[in-house]
Amino acid sequence: MKFNANSKKRAPQFRPRTNPHDRQMQEPVEEAKPRRPVDPERVRARTLKRAVALLAAKPRSVGEMRERLLEKQWATEESVEYALDKLKEHKYLDDAQYAQSFASYQVKGKPMGRSRVAMDLKRKQIDPDTAQAALDKVFDETPETDLIDEAIARYTRTRGAPTDRQAQKRLFDFLMRRGFSYDLIQPRVRAAAVDDEDGNDDTA
Repeated sequence: MKFNANSKKRAPQFRPRTNPHDRQMQEPVEEAKPRRPVDPERVRARTLKRAVALLAAKPRSVGEMRERLLEKQWATEESVEYALDKLKEHKYLDDAQYAQSFASYQVKGKPMGRSRVAMDLKRKQIDPDTAQAALDKVFDETPETDLIDEAIARYTRTRGAPTDRQAQKRLFDFLMRRGFSYDLIQPRVRAAAVDDEDGNDDTA
């Protein structure tokens, strides 16, 4: 095969790549358009509308509502307080009523002790004085002694009475999680225990 000097392949020509950042630097930068001024009245109306929608989904405390409204970037402190004041004015937001209803619902749905309901009210951002008043009313209507007896009855109906120390501990821990006090739990767990298979009462 003959080699023809004229038939040499041309070396590929490489063009330097242009950096997009360099191109941006070369191009004239457009001035940012000024933002449209925020209309406070529109923000207040929008915030109030969202507050009503949140309440339609489920009841909330004032603290919970404030927290949810402030999640939106367009909401302002002023618009949120405006919405809260409007809702409180029309009795749609009332922490005293909410705390009492919530505490009553808790103990009726699932027998609970005072400390558990108090902890739940704190999570709902109810202030201590309002929570205390709600707890006093609810537990005056339904004594804690009745609630713990009901909780034990439900427990033993499904799992049986404790027959050994391990079973007693499980019942004890269950009642502690429900928010009952040690003074209420201890004698009732001992009373709920039954003799084991060997005829020995393992409650000592």
